Amino acid sequence: MSCDMQERLLFLIGARGTGKTTVARLVAERLGWQFYDADSLLEERACKTIRHIFADEGESAFRDRESALLAELAGLSACVVATGGGVVLRTENRALLARGKIVWLRAPPAVLWNRLQDDPITADRRPDLAQGGLAEIEDIVRARSPLYESCADCSIDTDMLSPREVAELIVSWLRSRSDRP
Repeated sequence: MSCDMQERLLFLIGARGTGKTTVARLVAERLGWQFYDADSLLEERACKTIRHIFADEGESAFRDRESALLAELAGLSACVVATGGGVVLRTENRALLARGKIVWLRAPPAVLWNRLQDDPITADRRPDLAQGGLAEIEDIVRARSPLYESCADCSIDTDMLSPREVAELIVSWLRSRSDRP
């Protein structure tokens, strides 16, 4: 894959609640690129929510669907993709992400917990991965952080910044790496 292709494909990774979807939409608008929310696209194609995919088919089947969709998205150009929080769990997904630039959005577990409590869409559409409350979110973040870090080209703490500020940091970072975005 050419360097130019890689410079025009951006993946946002991170735990649920870090702002991936909101920020990815803003970055895509700013760059004039396409925006894709991988979870929403997966739900649309499955004709059911992720919560129902988990309940009806199990996590493994969901991860299979997620990997297949990521393979498709990783072949695109001039787009920003908000990934699901667990996309980094599979080695093959981390390899697919490397086809583009990868920005890891981070926030402390307590911030994520508060954001999830304030988001009714999460409760309706996503599996309840935080049944154990803040402690479970801490465990998830602790387990996934090394995976996020291993594939990220850039990381940004989102807890003290607005989505617009995070988006501007990403656009500036991309532009500093290339004249093409």
